[in-house]
Amino acid sequence: MLSLSVIVTTYNRPDALEAVLRAYAAQTYPVFEMLVADDGSTSDTQALVEQYARSAPFPVQHVWQEDQGFRAAAIRNKALAKARGDYVIFTDGDCIPRNNFLAQHARLAEPGWFLSGNRVLLSEKFTRQVLAQQWNLPDWSYGRLWAAWVQRKINRFSPFITLPDAAFRHRHANEWRGAKTCNLSAWRSDLISVNGLDEAFTGWGFEDSDLVIRLLRAGVKHKSARFATPVFHLWHQENDRSRMEQNEQKLLQALNSVHIKAARGLDQYLTAA
Repeated sequence: MLSLSVIVTTYNRPDALEAVLRAYAAQTYPVFEMLVADDGSTSDTQALVEQYARSAPFPVQHVWQEDQGFRAAAIRNKALAKARGDYVIFTDGDCIPRNNFLAQHARLAEPGWFLSGNRVLLSEKFTRQVLAQQWNLPDWSYGRLWAAWVQRKINRFSPFITLPDAAFRHRHANEWRGAKTCNLSAWRSDLISVNGLDEAFTGWGFEDSDLVIRLLRAGVKHKSARFATPVFHLWHQENDRSRMEQNEQKLLQALNSVHIKAARGLDQYLTAA
């Protein structure tokens, strides 16, 4: 059975993280470890993770870095350096997985390919209700999910339709657009080969696109996990995008270059892991 490492990125949102962690405790896939990649949260998050780790039926690590602004690339690299699974799933601390989320990623995993899934966005009001009432969204029936979509509590219903592993999943093998680290998985060896994420990307935006571009350049193809691995993305205020223009310029440079390895990436942590 494939061993999985789940890297959940979070920052100062313990109520959402608690809902996410609760969903991972109900996963049908038994062989995985969890690394909570914490981009500088206060002690509330640490206390939550430590409490969760004491009862979780799988290993849990809290990987923390000092709050110096949005540094998702760095904290994901630090967590990745500590990961021991053969296969790594990246997601976020505001993305609630369905109960078969890990089983589906493991089922679709294929040598030479990475997977990207999608998300269903929750409205602000519905998110507040879900967290306040501790509703267990992964257990909702198709009927309830359909009703939530009709009432505009969620933005889409179609991602919940499950399709088999078939040729359509390989249709966009060289496409970098659309792959996001809220629902992305890859072989750990492939992530090491491209030196993880590029920490030149600070502030919000495009560090995941850069990773995908370099994976493709290294010969690792893009396989779709849509209609198999949706997550419920809890509403949040838009992140500070003051560095978006600079990061977009870095992305354009990456598209026009030939490099595969991140200049400042995973290797700086591997020796200490």
